[in-house]
Amino acid sequence: MRPYIGIFKTQFKQGIQYRTAAIAGIATQFFFGWVFIAIFSAFYGDQTAVNGFTKAQMTTYIWLQQAFLAFIMLWYRDNSLLEMIRTGHVAYELCRPLNIYAHWYARIFSQRLSSGLLRCVPILLLTALFPFGFGLSLPETPISAMLFVISLLLGLMINTAISMFVYISVFVTLSPAGSLLIFGIVGEFFSGGTLPIPLMPMTLQRVVAFLPFAYTADFPFRVYSGNIGTAEALAGIGIQLLWLVLLPFIGNRLMNGTLKKLVIQGG
Repeated sequence: MRPYIGIFKTQFKQGIQYRTAAIAGIATQFFFGWVFIAIFSAFYGDQTAVNGFTKAQMTTYIWLQQAFLAFIMLWYRDNSLLEMIRTGHVAYELCRPLNIYAHWYARIFSQRLSSGLLRCVPILLLTALFPFGFGLSLPETPISAMLFVISLLLGLMINTAISMFVYISVFVTLSPAGSLLIFGIVGEFFSGGTLPIPLMPMTLQRVVAFLPFAYTADFPFRVYSGNIGTAEALAGIGIQLLWLVLLPFIGNRLMNGTLKKLVIQGG
């Protein structure tokens, strides 16, 4: 594990240096946070709750989405890796005595983590000062806060595993456009990025429960707000761990199978 930990540390140190990009991102995320809250407030009208999902929980849900956008967005990509695949320079990566799946996983995970940590603290602190119903509420209990942190990190790991399928597909298609579009739209919808899952019809919620996307964003955010209780949160963390075993296993097998058929031309 030492080489992969080294890759993680190096990429993390590099990622936290992009402070100007983080400031620009924070301003954008504040804007979209207010827009989404205004839209859903109009949807709630005079109601305090819809399907057991209160307006205050909805507001907290939106601000958590914006604070941890780098953790949950599936349209995020490492352009240098994509360009490496397209040009054939990935051959240099294959010469390293490392598992390329684990190497890239550590790299992407570190990039997402550093970007998210740069942006989340200012957003969390400022939105916690907003009036009740318009800002970020505190966790229901200390246990909810602890379970939120655990589930959020596991969700980030699952999201990284899902995004790895984009890079694997580019070995075949040589263009990331289609994969990014499909994973971005599907992932954002089924993770609650377009519509919070508690506001979806029950039939659709049952479908979402069998997919990994909700466990990257919707689940930890609802644990934080108290919409999901302790017992259900512990069960959900167990499901996260299952996805965290299954997705990298499938991804690693696909990566190895793809590399066996890889042809790189040029000198």
